[in-house]
Order: sequence, then structure tokens, then C-alpha cells
Amino acid sequence: MLESLTNGFRKARLKLQGKAQLSEENISDALREVRVSLLEADVELGVVRTFLEQVRERALGEVVNLRTKTRRDGMEVTPADHFVKICHDTLVALMGGGEEALDMTGQPTIIMMVGLQGSGKTTTSGKLARLLKAEGRNPLLVAADVYRPGAIDQLKTLGTQIDVPVFTIPGLLPVPLCEQALFHAKRHNHDVVLFDTAGRLAIDNELMGELVKIRERTQPQNILFVCDAMIGQDAVRTAAEFDRKLDFTGFVLTKMDGDARGGAALSIRSVTGKTVKYIGLGEGMDRLEPFRAEGLASRILGFGDVVGLMRDFEQVVDKEEAEADAQDILSGQLTFEGFLKQLKMIQRLGPLKEVMSRMPGMSDMMGQLPAEAMDDRELKKVEAVIQSMTNQERRDPDVMTDSRLRRIARGCGRPIEDVEEFYQRFLMARQAMAQMGNMMGGGAMQTRRGRRAMARQQRGMASHPLAGMMGGGAAAEGADLSPTERAALRKKRKAQRKARKKGRRR
Repeated sequence: MLESLTNGFRKARLKLQGKAQLSEENISDALREVRVSLLEADVELGVVRTFLEQVRERALGEVVNLRTKTRRDGMEVTPADHFVKICHDTLVALMGGGEEALDMTGQPTIIMMVGLQGSGKTTTSGKLARLLKAEGRNPLLVAADVYRPGAIDQLKTLGTQIDVPVFTIPGLLPVPLCEQALFHAKRHNHDVVLFDTAGRLAIDNELMGELVKIRERTQPQNILFVCDAMIGQDAVRTAAEFDRKLDFTGFVLTKMDGDARGGAALSIRSVTGKTVKYIGLGEGMDRLEPFRAEGLASRILGFGDVVGLMRDFEQVVDKEEAEADAQDILSGQLTFEGFLKQLKMIQRLGPLKEVMSRMPGMSDMMGQLPAEAMDDRELKKVEAVIQSMTNQERRDPDVMTDSRLRRIARGCGRPIEDVEEFYQRFLMARQAMAQMGNMMGGGAMQTRRGRRAMARQQRGMASHPLAGMMGGGAAAEGADLSPTERAALRKKRKAQRKARKKGRRR
């Protein structure tokens, strides 16, 4: 998701590295990379021009203090850092600024979902109902798409999964059906009603006329335009037409986990003046999250989204339990049992590539890793290895021997070399975690030297078990070593393999 945008801003940042000041010439070079990435991401041309002009004007028109003061020492800010800050603030403004919640003042509150066929209205209706139920509300889904074969059955199936009732009356047309649904909601104390309306393959007068009648008869507080992020500029044109007829209150971007180039997220706000309310990040019913312009801007610029990640983290993890686990890990007490627990927790947060992209500083590292290192199927292989261990081996990694590793390899169906590499990388990760814990405990993060040391540790985390335990790991492990150090690492591995073979012959 958004890879072309992120790569463009990364190239622009690199063009400004080492520059003593921002000038017309070097800003033009940087903005050229940004322009190409925006156009490749299918951002509307007028929006691109406005964005670039705003960034150029601010970059050349501000006097910047390149040294800030903290309590103990100074921190230098480069012109490249200032350029990135300008891009970040402009992106946030372009996408609508702060997070805007739904209007929940109705009795009941009515949410009307509109959009073209195939945009994901039905699935998004179910996801939103689940989200509202988790917030303590009592939602009702209304199957108002009576034309598409299977639409009502699909909504009923989703309603069963999330334990939310679905209202439908066979043979009744959408407008009277929505009116009857409101009476039903009031009788059964539903405080939120979601209309899953019909769509078409293209906009036509019959469709829009029906939607306008539903709006006039039911007076919904929220009309959400559901937009497929993968269709680029077509999404912007469609949104403008729906907004002209229905004056929708916000929109939902779906399929942001796929090959979406991200242009719609930047364009629709500028074209319609309406904000993104939610973004859909996968097929799972829990893969809908409130849109945060600041978070998406940070991810586009390659700096992750800590706030969004922590929000998801808090939903799947017990806080006290997580703090205890973190203390054990940072004290060097990581076990295979604990690692498997962390593995399952990360899998609940979403695809590994998405989770890693939301961590600060990981975006640049991910570009150095082989594709298989971010493949979720690799996590299944790691899980199979750990499941093939005895309870003693899971709780005490130091008891591992060559014979135990061979038995584990037979049990999980993996080559012995893969299991041996997994074990070695696990030990390296455990040691790196312990060193990080020592630095954090000793207050090293308060000094420049400590921050540089922490940065080295974070680069070393490219060899963390989760970043490719069972494939492509060797390339990641030696990614930041000099040629001499890599040669020494290969020599060490060769000696270890030779010693193990000699031990097996005995």
C-alpha cells in the first residue's frame, strides 16, 4: 500500500541530504521526485499542482532555526528534516486534518452506505456495525440492496458472524424497506441503523433517484460514500457525482491493503471537501479503522504510525500482561514459548508487512529485505518449528543440541539447515533485546551517544526472527556490515557447519 508515494518522498529526502540550506534549485530537484510519485499514485493533477506549490512556497518562505534546545544538549535539524516536516503538514491539511467522528445524535442514528457495485459496501457495513457494537451500541443492519443476487444472504452471513441482526422483508422495494426498518429499530431499541443500499456498475439516473428518495424519507445523519481505493481517478469522478446528488457527509476507502496506489485518499478530500471517515485494510471483519490524516501522512513519508499501531495493539493485548512480557524480553529472558505468544499477537494485528510499515524507522529497512522476509506464510513455518519442540525446549532455548535440532526438523518437515539458522537467529535476537533493555535501563537514551547506539540496535532488528526467520534472513543479517565483516561472518558460519558435521560423524 502507498509504496510509490513512500518511495518518491524517500528519494526527495535523499536529494536534500548534506545540503546546508534549502534553495530554489535543490527544492526543485526534490519536488520533481515527489511530483512523479504523486502522478504514479494516480493523484488528481490539480491536487498535485496545489500540493507542490504549497510545499515550494513554505520551503522558500520560512526562516528555520536548525538547532533546537533540550534540557541537556542540543539537537540538530537539517534542511532535509525541515522539508519533510513541510510535506507532512501539507499532506495532513490535504487529507482533512484531524479525525472526525460520525454524527451520533439521532434516535436512532442512521448511517446510509452508498457507492458503486463492487466497492465493498456490504462488507464495510458489517465491519462498521461490528465496530459500533464494540463501542457499546446496539446496531441494526438493513439489507436494502434487493437487486444484486446474493447481497441479502451475504449481509445475513456477516450479521451472524458479528452477532448483529439483519432486517429484510422479501419482495419489498428499498425505499419502503428502509422506512419499515426504522419502525423496527425503535421497537427493538436499536440505537444505530445501517442501510446497505444498492449499487450499479456505473452511475445511472434510476440508482441515484432511489438513493435520493431514501435520503428524503429517512433523513440519515450520516451518508458514507464507500470508495474502492484501487480504481484511482475513477473513484474521484464517481465521488464528485455522488456528492452532487446526495451531499454525502464522508467517505470510506476500501481495499487499502491491496495494490492501491493511494491517489484517491489524497484527491477526494480536495475535490469534494468531504473527509475520510474510515479505511478498510483487509477482508477480516476487524480490518476497518478510523481514518487519521496524520497517521497516513507519516506512513506515506516512511515514518510509521505509532498512534494507530498502539490503538490496534490495545484492542488485542492485555496491557498488564504485555508490560510483563516486555520486561522479560528486555531482560534477556525470551523463550520460544514467549516468542510464539508474541507471534500470535502480531498476527492478530494484521499482515506482517503492514505492521512493520507502521513502526518508526522500519520503512527504509524493509526496502533492504527480500520479499519473502515479509511473507506471512513464513510465520506459519516458524510456528511449525516451535510446535515441534518439547515443553522443556520451548521454555529453555539453551538446552538445544544438534540431535534435538534434527528431531525438530523431522517433526516440522523442514531442512535441518533451516532449523539451525532459525535457532541461531533467535539467539541473536534475544541478545539484541537484552542489550536494548540494558541501554534503556541505564538512561542511555538521554544522550546523543545513546540515541546512536539505539539506532544501531534498530538496524540490527532487521535480523529479528519476525523479519524473516525462515527465508531471506541471511541477506538481512549482513545488510549493514562492511565487506570485511561479511567475509568474517561467512567464515564463522562455515566453521560452525563443519563442527556440527564432525560431531554427527562421531
